[in-house]
This record gives sequence, C-alpha cells and structure tokens, in this order.
Amino acid sequence: MTSQTTVDKTGPGDKAPGVPSDPTTNQGRGLRGHPWFTLLTVAVGVMMVALDGTIVAIANPAIAKDLGATWADVQWITNAYFLALAVTLITAGKLGDRFGHRQTFLIGVVGFAAASGAIGLSDSVAFVVTFRVFQGLFGALLMPAALGLLRATFPAEKLNMAIGIWGMVIGASTAGGPILGGFLVENVSWQSVFWINVPVGVLAVALGAWILLDHRAENAPRSFDVLGIVLLSGAMFCLVWALIKAPEWGWGDGQTWTFLVVSVVGFVLFAFWETKVKEPLVPLALFRSVPLSAGVVLMVLMAIAFMGGLFFVTFYLQNVHGMSPIDAGLHLLPLTGMMIVGSPLAGALITKAGPRIPLAGGMALTAIAMYGMSTLQTDTGSAVMSLWFALLGLGLAPVMVGATEVIVGNAPLELSGVAGGLQQAAMQIGGSLGTAVLGAVMTSKVDSDFAGNWKDAGLPPLDEAQLAQAKQAVQQGAAPVAEGTPAEIAAKITTVAHDTFISGMSLASLVAAGVAAVAVLVAFLTKRGVNAEAGAGAAHI
Repeated sequence: MTSQTTVDKTGPGDKAPGVPSDPTTNQGRGLRGHPWFTLLTVAVGVMMVALDGTIVAIANPAIAKDLGATWADVQWITNAYFLALAVTLITAGKLGDRFGHRQTFLIGVVGFAAASGAIGLSDSVAFVVTFRVFQGLFGALLMPAALGLLRATFPAEKLNMAIGIWGMVIGASTAGGPILGGFLVENVSWQSVFWINVPVGVLAVALGAWILLDHRAENAPRSFDVLGIVLLSGAMFCLVWALIKAPEWGWGDGQTWTFLVVSVVGFVLFAFWETKVKEPLVPLALFRSVPLSAGVVLMVLMAIAFMGGLFFVTFYLQNVHGMSPIDAGLHLLPLTGMMIVGSPLAGALITKAGPRIPLAGGMALTAIAMYGMSTLQTDTGSAVMSLWFALLGLGLAPVMVGATEVIVGNAPLELSGVAGGLQQAAMQIGGSLGTAVLGAVMTSKVDSDFAGNWKDAGLPPLDEAQLAQAKQAVQQGAAPVAEGTPAEIAAKITTVAHDTFISGMSLASLVAAGVAAVAVLVAFLTKRGVNAEAGAGAAHI
C-alpha cells in the first residue's frame, strides 16, 4: 500500500496551499493545525469517553437506589453504552474518512457532552439507558477521529510519541475513573459523574474550533457501503451481546450459541459483500498486511488479559480486603502511574527501535504480572500488590502505543479513520471477551470448589436455592452471611467465601497470563507502519 497525498481544509491564518512547512514547528501558521496542540485537544475529548468506561460503575449503586432500578436495569446502564460504542466504531471511523476527522470529532464531543448532561437531568432508568446509548454512539465518532487527526498531523518520526501520550490519557482516565467516580458520588451526587463531562466537552469544542485543522486524502471515500454497515453492525451486535449475556445464560445455552452463530454468519456475509462493492466499508486488502492484522489480534489479546484480569481485582480489593471504592482506586495507582510514565517512553523507544521488541517485551511483562496476580491471597499486603500492578502498567504501556501505531501506520491515510475504528473495536471486543471468558473460568472454579469447601468447614448444609445464591455472592468475593448469624459461624463463612474466590481469581489470572504469553509470539509479526510517512505529508501545506 502506498502513501496518499492529502487536501487540507485550511482556515484563516493558515499558509497558502502548496507552501511547505515543518509540521512540528508550525512556523507561520499560528496554533491551527499545530501537532502538539492538536494532541492536547483530542486528549481532552478522548478523556471523557475513557473515563465513562469505568467511572459509571461506581455510580451504579447510587443510581439504582435513587431511581429504584433493578439489577437488570443497572446492567443495562453499562451494557447500553458498551454495545453502542463497540458496534459503531468502525462505521464511525469511515464517517471521519468521508467527511473529515475534524468535523466528526467535534460532532462526537458535542453529542457526548449533551448526552451526559441529559443523563444528569434524567429521572428514570429508561432515560438514563437511552442517553447512555447516545453516549456510546457519539463516543464512537470521537475516538477514531482523534487517531485520524494525530495520524494526519504528526510526522512519522514523532507519531509514536503522540500515540504514546494519547494512550497515556486513555490508560490514566480508565484507571482513574473509579477514584474520581467514588469521590463525586460520596461528596456530590451520582448526577455529577455525568455532569462533569459538560464543561470538559465545552473546553474540547472550544479548543477544537480554534486549533484543529482538517486533513482529507485526495482519494477519500465518496460513497457509503450501506449494506456493509448493516451486516457489520449486526454481526458485531450479536457477538458482543452473546459475550455480555453468556455469564447469565451459560456458555452451553442455546441462546448464547444462536447469537454466536448468527454473528459468524454475519461476518462471513460481510466479508463476501466487501469483495463485491465498489467502495467497501472495510477494504479486505487491509488485512493482507500481516503487521496490521497482527496488530489487531495483539490488541484483542492484550485487552483480554488486561480488562479480564482487572475485572476481578476490583472485587478482590473491595470485597475481600474491604476497601472503599476510593481506596481500591488508590491501590491501583501504581498501575495508572506506570502507564502514565511508560506510554511516552514507549513511544520514544518504538520510534528508535521499531515496535517488535517493545511489543513482545511488554506482553512478556504483562504475562509475568498476571502470573504474579495469581499468587495474591486474602492477607497479601499493599506492597506486594503494588509491585504486580506496577509491572502490569509497565507491560501494557508499550502495547497500547505500539499496537495502535502498527494498525494505524500500516493503513493508507484515506483509511486512517477505519484503522482507528479497528483499533478501538479490537480493544472493546477483547475487553468483552476477557470479562466473559475469564468470568466463565471463575464461575466454573467456584462451582466446583464451593460446596466442598463449605462442607469441609463444618458449616450447616445448604439447599439448592441457597447454594446457588451463595455461589453468586462468592463469584464477586462477597461472603454470603445472613443477618443474625453468630460471629463464629460468620467468620467461617467469610473464610470459605474468600478462599473460594481467591482460587477462582488465581485460575483466571493464570489463563490471562497464558493469553499474554501467546501475544508475545504475535508481537513478532508486527513491524513499523509502512504508510506512517503519509501523516508527515499531510501537514505540509
């Protein structure tokens, strides 16, 4: 694939077309289109979307109490956002390629902030869920457009550093969500978790209108693959829905397999159609690039290990160690801190050495960290936990940066939005897979161990309904102690529950370590983006 020239949509104060300039100094052009200020602007917008992936989980109990929501309603508050985001990311990336990433980014920011404000004003669960869908849709517009803007603005030799800082913002926002959410819920209200996006969105729009410069490839798509959008969206929905519902339905249930089969059929039909249409939604020729395909697979595997493993750690900290949400978030600061420090350093290292060794090394560190987390016990101290969390952050940093550069840099410039959508969709699907698959591992281990552990502790026998209810609590690290239970019996129940949970979390962490080890091999198939130079040319006007 070859690099493509671009047509820039300039604004007042921009240089005349055809006059070259250094995009890193931006001499004679003011702030509009300046690479580093462009990065600042997209980082502010992306921060909202990344925060909302985790911050809302802390607010869910307060929302349920205030609005009288059921457990199923609370699940929909999370799932509605996730589904809308995951299903539309690639299509949203295509919209950016078609209409320009600047416009798409600004529309995404305005819509996301408006939907957030509407949730804060909602007085029913139905309205909260509806506006969470709109958050996901507008977030999907925003994320790939941000990557497209970085790709078109930064020269090749500085793109990795930019992506490193971009990944740092996502990692820090994702990990910092529980801390900020806990503070806002405890000291303000659950509505403030959403209202905080309004001033952030206003800032991002103001900066975007002032700074962002639109870059479009000369051969950018001019039409829409409507059938391709329908087939891909339907296949993605069925896949993600099956993964979300599998823990509830069971992996052997007919409903789970129906959605999985329909998803596979949808992807096959989509792939067939893409070979026939003149301007496909996702040109399959993209995947002839082994490094790009490896980058997508690597992003999925990384997210399985990271999101799946981290899912249980939050229960471990809060329910086994009895920490508050804020304390649990603070204990994850070594993870966040190492991602903040490691991401820009990884970007600089990848620029000098290429992505292959840093990616393989990062996944190896991730595997070691997940193995270390499999050794955590009920009495493990903060220092030991911090060691493994810090190692995990250090391992994830080069993967977040390098895999993103491999995917986006190996795609032609006119498909940078689609490539950004692929990167984000891979991460979302990987996170869903990790939670579902490792959740199934946890459930299986608890099911096999709990009854025996209960009996061995000499506790009174449970009937079938009581046993099922107790297992559900134990899967989240909670002790199923009924009110009025004598202290001695309660202590035994708590010990059994926590030991059983720890055994399940340990097995899930080992599986995550195995996934990370496989990813080490995939990392050796990557290489520097062959089309990365197109971004440097885009900024020369």
